[in-house]
Amino acid sequence: MNLHNSVFRQSRHGRPHSRYKLLITALCLTLLSCIAGRGQDTAEHQAADVPPILNIGAHAPDFNLPGVDGKMHSLKDYASSKVLVVIFSCNHCPVAQMYEKRIKQIVTDYQGRSVSVVVIMGNDPKAEKLSEFGYTDLGDAQPEMKLRSKYRDFNYPYLYDGDTQAVALKYGPTATPHAFVFDQQRILRYEGRIDSNMRENLATKHETRDAIDAVLAGKPVVVQDTPAVGCSTKWAYKETGAKAEIAEGEQQPVTVELASVDQIKALRKNAGTGKLLLVNFWATWCAPCTEEFPELQKMVRMYGKRQIQIVTVSINSPDEKSMVLPFLREQHAINRNLLFNGNDSADAVAAFGTDWKGGVPYTVLIGTKGEVLYRTQGAMNVLDVKRAILKNLPDDHYIGNQAYWNSSF
Repeated sequence: MNLHNSVFRQSRHGRPHSRYKLLITALCLTLLSCIAGRGQDTAEHQAADVPPILNIGAHAPDFNLPGVDGKMHSLKDYASSKVLVVIFSCNHCPVAQMYEKRIKQIVTDYQGRSVSVVVIMGNDPKAEKLSEFGYTDLGDAQPEMKLRSKYRDFNYPYLYDGDTQAVALKYGPTATPHAFVFDQQRILRYEGRIDSNMRENLATKHETRDAIDAVLAGKPVVVQDTPAVGCSTKWAYKETGAKAEIAEGEQQPVTVELASVDQIKALRKNAGTGKLLLVNFWATWCAPCTEEFPELQKMVRMYGKRQIQIVTVSINSPDEKSMVLPFLREQHAINRNLLFNGNDSADAVAAFGTDWKGGVPYTVLIGTKGEVLYRTQGAMNVLDVKRAILKNLPDDHYIGNQAYWNSSF
């Protein structure tokens, strides 16, 4: 308080004395120095977690990455192209999924025009939460990239950088997808989004194509950078959050309830829930059942925030509950679990219907009106089940995901 009074004490002319001016100046410089120091500390911390985006005018960082084609791909492999487009994308992100067709179309439209397109998966798969997979059939591990590439018939190199993120750290993609357009000297001329809307019919600006056209024509790129909108890049530091989610799930209670014939019939109708229903019939003595159970639990966690309920029904005898419940706990089966309360499993088969012949495992997807949307007798094909779910889930947080899963391109 004394300092405040002395500094702002004024002279006869209504101005601070000269010595007070010097004191104010010194205080300001000290304050600015502290602020600058804090800013540098913050920048250093962020640099360790989230790298800066490659600057316009910078040279393309080299890479040597494995592709889904089984080959290694390096910057020099595309040296003859006048334009190189590097796009960071992934499997799991619903925004990235909706750009797969457009990326393929860019490759097709510029074929024979000395333009190369390379797509890099730069997420760390260990840093991804299962709860982030609500709109996907696959994660971002290298084997899963191969499956997605085959499923969507990618016509471009799809490279894996997930183990070290060495290349992603040099380019600094903020989200998937994030495009970088280089000229023949491999100088960056544009970075950012592919176009202005994840729904193709609503996109009115096409900055990546504009940049390609400008570089091919030897003209300056008018718009050099835009925000890349999509799922944030999953940097390695996010692994802590992924592990925390698993640990939290393992602490949730696991229960099993006895279900009568009438309850099985009611389950089959799926009336009034407003959700899809996936039912898996199983038994502890069934090896294929217990082998596929972990995948079922992944689905529980993946689609837990979507409009679907996943229920397991054991056809063990009711006095075997002491065997059923420990297995469910071992699997951290946090979904609804039922155990048929009768000693004749044929009664459960008849109650549920859907042409089930009684063998387990038996998995069936039921719609909101009780219609059978998908079923499989025996060990399930996990990808088929996931894709059946995704094809039938209604759009919730945005429009377009259901159309994506019901499309082919």
